[in-house]
Amino acid sequence: MGYEINELAKEESWRMFRIIGELVEGFDKLSGIEPAVTIYGSAQLQPDNELYAQTEEIARRLGEMGFSIITGGGPGVMEAANKGAFKAGAASIGLELLYYYQFNLKQLRP
Repeated sequence: MGYEINELAKEESWRMFRIIGELVEGFDKLSGIEPAVTIYGSAQLQPDNELYAQTEEIARRLGEMGFSIITGGGPGVMEAANKGAFKAGAASIGLELLYYYQFNLKQLRP
């Protein structure tokens, strides 16, 4: 009796290559953005918080020094960093992060 690979196992074995492909694609797209600084932080930080203002100021100064600003593209700290980059006229790149708990797991299963 030979080993039989069912359809689910076959799909799972190719999953690794799809993930690697996504990583390579992302690195390729970001490869020309230099120099750059990445700023991630709490999405809960409000604009009236002192850390929000400090983040905006740091990103503005970095932008004026020629750095692009890369963030998670969300609110809070990342929004402040994007605003600072905008004020400096620097490139601002928001990378959307999707966490497993943001998905309906039933939708991910075959």
